[in-house]
Amino acid sequence: MLTTSLTGRSVLVTGGSKGIGKGIARVFARAGAKVLIVARHLDVAEATARELAGQNGTVSATAADVTDLAAMTAAAELAVARHGGLDVLCANAGIFPTTKLEDMSPENWDEVVGTHLKGTLIAVKACLPALKKSNQGRIVVTSSITGPVTGFPGWTHYGATKAGQLGFIRTACIELAKYGITVNAVSPGNVLTEGLQGMGEDYLKTMAASIPAKRLGEVEDIGYAALFLASKEAGYITGQTIIVDGGQIVLESLEALAQA
Repeated sequence: MLTTSLTGRSVLVTGGSKGIGKGIARVFARAGAKVLIVARHLDVAEATARELAGQNGTVSATAADVTDLAAMTAAAELAVARHGGLDVLCANAGIFPTTKLEDMSPENWDEVVGTHLKGTLIAVKACLPALKKSNQGRIVVTSSITGPVTGFPGWTHYGATKAGQLGFIRTACIELAKYGITVNAVSPGNVLTEGLQGMGEDYLKTMAASIPAKRLGEVEDIGYAALFLASKEAGYITGQTIIVDGGQIVLESLEALAQA
């Protein structure tokens, strides 16, 4: 069973204090893993760790910025110290400020590129020494359907970086295969997080109506996909992306749903 292959495994989740990262942390903890939540704000991360306590595994927290190699290296070393090693990196930290292309400054662009692309690189580099020592090394990157498959106004920088993450995993998986490490991605569709709720009830209803599953995703839906990719059973899967969107991207048009 998948849950048994993650029991006792050491997992580090960036951006794990809220949203999809929190859902990932919860699913791994339920599966018996030892989870270290990494977020920029220690108080928020610790509050999440307390909220997730009492699962089959354990959850603790630390603060680090994914754009800071020294801070992320310290976080990885803390996971090793607390858990006796590190088996899984869930590179999930992300931001999604909305800025139309005509109004976008180089600083707006750099902020998103820094978090998503540089942040993915740094998280991997920081965790790699410990992952190389694991007999079940796994890297799971949280990308998105926005960029690789779809687009949305105000998110040119977001979409570019999410597509870039998929380019990253396709070469990283080749380089790291010799260490027995797999590198994969999960691409969520519209998932009900704090950020999405802030876009208003009308937006949520419209998006749910355009998804064949007739609902927005839950953060645990992404967590279960990450759990599978981190499992022993998924050891022959690398360089791949699982889209978790309730069927959103398969529609030719909304008329397709009307005819279903």
